[in-house]
Amino acid sequence: MMEDMPKTSARLLSLLSLLQARRDWPGADLASRLEVSARTVRRDVDRLRELGYPIATVKGPDGGYRLGAGSELPPLLFDDDQAVALAAALQSAVVGGGGMEEAAMRALNTVRQVMPSRLRRRVDMFQVTAIGTAAAAVGVEVLMTLSAAVHAREVLRFDYADAPRKAEPHHLVTRGGRWYLVAWDLDRDDWRVFRADHISPRTPNGPRFTPREVPGGDVAAFVTSRFQGNDGTGGAGGTDGTGGVGGWPCRGEVILHAPIAAVAPFAPFAHDAVVEELDSERCRLVLGSWSWPALAAAIGVFDADVEVVGPPELKAAFALLARRYAAA
Repeated sequence: MMEDMPKTSARLLSLLSLLQARRDWPGADLASRLEVSARTVRRDVDRLRELGYPIATVKGPDGGYRLGAGSELPPLLFDDDQAVALAAALQSAVVGGGGMEEAAMRALNTVRQVMPSRLRRRVDMFQVTAIGTAAAAVGVEVLMTLSAAVHAREVLRFDYADAPRKAEPHHLVTRGGRWYLVAWDLDRDDWRVFRADHISPRTPNGPRFTPREVPGGDVAAFVTSRFQGNDGTGGAGGTDGTGGVGGWPCRGEVILHAPIAAVAPFAPFAHDAVVEELDSERCRLVLGSWSWPALAAAIGVFDADVEVVGPPELKAAFALLARRYAAA
């Protein structure tokens, strides 16, 4: 009997993989695919049910089986690419913030622990670039409530900075490790970008609405422009001089002699900071600002030696600040 166990386990995994591949499977087709009898398929289905998989029997001329959604999460089956993609996404969540770092780390450790060595090596080679700073935690229930309102196109009622608000929610986005809600503020008759960790949803939601178009049609560009003082349409402030939404007037790149773990959580997301690991003791930092001295000052907050990659204006700004600080 023990000699049959590996064969049975492999067949159960094959059966589970088939059930995940499409909605309904006639029993005869499963038996043919697995090269077993219909009776063996029935026994294997019962084994999977005992493990927690909600497999329903489909009635009809051919009969069959369907893998449904259950009340509990049973063991999952992933192919190699899916497993690596899941681990990479979890690793991004660990570094990128958003208030779910601890849960993401525990999930990543769980997934990595059961991976074969060949997949663990692929995951360990995955390097994450963090944009911006770590975030204040946002409850999962809040995020789910906001997301549901966006999907249902229902007016959201919530408290924000201890004041009641009503808005048409359009997009839930992340930036600099924080979650934001892009919405049309019904009280102020204008677009607003709300920090999700400051939102306290109220129930019930309001009526359904017809979505408006975000200024410029690009949500990411709109949110970035708002943080740069732009109205999101290429108007006042925050433009690149060409009439459209653009980046900072001054943008520079440096190498900090500090590990990415010591830099990424404190990188100023308001300056669209990008942090990239070079090795265990160095990282590359790119960010923008309104002036070269302000950019140099933002970089100077890190307790690390600095190598200026460019441009020359940034080097000159460091020299200017050095003279000013020495005189002070």
